[in-house]
Amino acid sequence: MKHDYYTIQSNKATRDGFGDGLLELGATHPNVVGLSADLSESLKMTAFRKAYPERFIQAGIAEANMMGMAAGLTIGGKIPFTGTFANFSTGRVYDQIRQSIAYSGKNVKICASHAGLTLGEDGATHQILEDMGMMKMLPGMVVINPCDYNQTKAATKAIADHKGPVYLRFGRPSVPNFTPADQPFEIGKAIMMREGKDVSIFCTGHLVWKALEAAKILAEEGIHAEVINIHTIKPLDSEAVLLSVSKTKCAVSAEEHQANGGLGDSIAQLLARKMPAPMEMVAVNDSFGESGKPEELMQKYGLGATDVVNAVSRVLARK
Repeated sequence: MKHDYYTIQSNKATRDGFGDGLLELGATHPNVVGLSADLSESLKMTAFRKAYPERFIQAGIAEANMMGMAAGLTIGGKIPFTGTFANFSTGRVYDQIRQSIAYSGKNVKICASHAGLTLGEDGATHQILEDMGMMKMLPGMVVINPCDYNQTKAATKAIADHKGPVYLRFGRPSVPNFTPADQPFEIGKAIMMREGKDVSIFCTGHLVWKALEAAKILAEEGIHAEVINIHTIKPLDSEAVLLSVSKTKCAVSAEEHQANGGLGDSIAQLLARKMPAPMEMVAVNDSFGESGKPEELMQKYGLGATDVVNAVSRVLARK
């Protein structure tokens, strides 16, 4: 499937991008250490564990302890990458992250798989939709939510060179892999996916491809949507947001997260301060998830391409 400049190269899980990126880091960054809370296979950390057993710690089902260990490892110059499900990477260990990692600016990379509704059948107890909001509120914490396999792999390698705590969020299911394999990943720099003049669509994670699908539908209706991939939730690329909205005069955000506290929240705050403009959000509206197939859940909770199209129609009516 092709949308102007983007073709699906394959369908691959973003968690595979993390695993492959971590393995490559093992060869280039001798201080990188992997830690897992009994989920190395689910996080695709097995190849790193086999290649560098002396640099891998199996913490067991003790996530809080794992975060404390990671904080301590940084004191000796190590670059720890922790791996577990997003729910356990944030909600279960928020106190340890706040006190032991964020407060002192420790160089820990908190890597979280199985985020959002696309976790699927495991249901609401595991489908965390609040994680980006929780993490972005911590002073000094970088929050990254890449869109496909290639971008997740590039982000995994890029955060090793960033000094300070990072939250890297990715997912379980196979999704379209469409960004260039050699595209550089720059923390805090949005990527223009498609230029347009009528509406700005700011999207992140699994919703980037949905936004491109929506833009194609809109183009057939004579509406030219600008699609911008905000892979870094914090620090937000304010310049890219304001430049686009100065042209289109309205915005739509799209994310697999609660509307409260997510990407749309950050963009709305920015626009309220710098450039008031009509805005609509495609996100989960104050609700927990449920057990089901990922794509069916995305449709039920209003996170499909048609939902982006409908949000564009609403915001255009308010221009």
